Parts: sequence; C-alpha cells; structure tokens
Amino acid sequence: MKTPVDAPQTTRRARGRPRDWADDSDQNVIKSLDRAMEVFDYLSQGAGKTLSALAEETDQSPATVYRILTTLQGKALVEFDPAEQLWHIGPRAFIIGARFLRRTSLVERARPILRRLMEETGETANLGVEREGAVLFLSQVETNASIRAFFPPGTLSQMHASGIGKALLAQMEGDRLDRWLGARVLEAFTDRTITDPTALKAGLTQVRDQGFALDDEERNPGMRCIAAPVFDVNREAVAGISVSGPTSRISLRQLDNLSRPVMAAAAALTQAIGGADPTSSDGRG
Repeated sequence: MKTPVDAPQTTRRARGRPRDWADDSDQNVIKSLDRAMEVFDYLSQGAGKTLSALAEETDQSPATVYRILTTLQGKALVEFDPAEQLWHIGPRAFIIGARFLRRTSLVERARPILRRLMEETGETANLGVEREGAVLFLSQVETNASIRAFFPPGTLSQMHASGIGKALLAQMEGDRLDRWLGARVLEAFTDRTITDPTALKAGLTQVRDQGFALDDEERNPGMRCIAAPVFDVNREAVAGISVSGPTSRISLRQLDNLSRPVMAAAAALTQAIGGADPTSSDGRG
C-alpha cells in the first residue's frame, strides 16, 4: 500500500478567481467598495472637492462619503487640505498609476520617439490609448516654447474632440463604431466640436484615407492637434501619437509639414512594439 509520501501528487492550477464565478453580476460586487471607488473616481476628476460636493455628485450621504475618504486617506490614496477644506487625490494613487504604466513596454519604447518628434516639430508630443470610450494620455514630451499644450499622464479626453481619439476611432470597424456612437451623446466643447454622428463618421473616413487626424480647436479654442495611430502585431490600433500646440504655430498651411513626422513617429512606434500597419504591403509598421 502506498504511503502518503508515495501517493501521486496532484498539481492544482492557480486561478485568478473562484470556479464558476466568471460573471460580474451584483452577487459578486462588494457594494461598499463600489461606492468607495465611485467617490474616488469623482475626486480624481477635479483639482479638489469639498465633502458636500462629493456627497451630492455621488448621491451618497456626507457621513458615508466621509468614512470612505478617511479610509482612503489612511492608505494615502486621498489627502485633505484643512486650510481650503478640500479633498485631493493622494500620492499613493500616482504610485499605483505608475505601476499600471509599467505593465507594457509601450510607454518605455515611445519615450525616445516622442522626444525626437518634439525636437523635429518644436511642439509637444503625446502618447494616448483608448480606455472606456475616452483617450487616456500615458506620456508626454513638452516643448520649450512658452505657449504649449499640457496633457499630463492620466488625463482623460473625449475621443470625438481629440486628435488621438479620432485617429483611433477612424480605425474601428463599422459595427463597433456604430455601437460607440450609439452609446453616447457627443458633447460640444467649442463651437468647432463635431457633435453630429454622421458628420463625424464622414470625417473619420477622411482620417483613415489620409493617415492622420486633426483636432482643429475642437477641445480647446486656439489649440490644434495632429495625430496618427499605432498598431500592434494583430494590425489593430492600440495607441496614438500626436503633436499639439497653439494655432499660431500649427497653422492649416503647415499640416503637410507637421503630419509627416507625426505619421513617421507612429510608424516607428508600431515597428518598435512589433506591430503591423494594415495599410502597408508587407504588413510591417
């Protein structure tokens, strides 16, 4: 008879979640944590918020919000300014965000390319990806010019009013783009923002044909942005590279001169991550 030592050992495969829990229904949601993350998300969208404002915006009682904030404060995820009576995002949030960026080599490989693009064009160079229907800016190399665009890592921007956003939208398949458009109202930020879905789709066709997108004062008056998509190994658009600056320097007459280095930078990053441009004959970026 085999002893326990002699008995065959069964190796249990490590799992990321319990068996048969592969659903995201209410039974698997921790309500208190869900409320806390809602408060945390609202707080991250501003330069500072009062307790009463957070309670009103999240439709929760001030007592509940205060308990959430003090719990997050204990982990340095938020901090309180007693002089202004405002709550702010804390330093630990930045540390966790930086860990997210380290998940991929995209940011690391983009840095020298962004720097060369900034030096070549004289304008701020940006890297962004799509996250939950918006553009999430991951990296930026600022120009030394006194007037410049500023999108620090972690900034979110609506895709329909963003150069990178439109560059990514232009690569979506028709059904996916229709679903994206059907799920939201296109907000107007300036009198030049495209808020009509039909007009936006027509513009995206032009973007796809010419290889770059233009934000022509559609998010901020007096600012323009030129962007191009970055593709992965599956020939899918996974990021965008752009230059942004004031209309006084990025004039419409300069589109040809500025769009070429932007598209070249996007192609260089595509190649650096082993991606493939779907429009190229050999499939390489």
